[in-house]
Amino acid sequence: MSYRYMPLSDYRRQWMFNHHEMPVADEDKAHIHPLSAKSAMEVWNRWISNKSSCAEEFTKGDWAIRSASWHLTDNWQNAWDSDAPELPLPISEFIGWDDDEPVFFCIEKYDILETRWGIFKQHWKCFLFCDDGPMLIHAKHRQAIWFTQDGNYRLGLRG
Repeated sequence: MSYRYMPLSDYRRQWMFNHHEMPVADEDKAHIHPLSAKSAMEVWNRWISNKSSCAEEFTKGDWAIRSASWHLTDNWQNAWDSDAPELPLPISEFIGWDDDEPVFFCIEKYDILETRWGIFKQHWKCFLFCDDGPMLIHAKHRQAIWFTQDGNYRLGLRG
């Protein structure tokens, strides 16, 4: 599937990658691609939900609200608040993707970023400046991470 993108400089949340405490190098920003609204909608409808437009609206039939989809719930906020740059260890152990594989950071139906797994791992704290229930998914693998606003995350498999 071919997606359309907008320049990161035009993205309304581009500030997440320019924060003075956690700036992202330009060579890494070159691998962060906001999808156009139409492309984001296509990704969301295909792999997240064709009924709900954001995590708060998930409803019956959405794989994400089935408890069987999720294998582990843990806290991301403590790691985010720490000086350590690494993702929480359970995430790193659960996800076996190569660093150059494309992933989608799905904020809501019309707001999705495509990046590489290695870029997400390195700058995950910047991505989580947006913590309104985003999901990180891969188009070819079923593993998913759902970051919730209460500082927790869920690891599971997309339905």
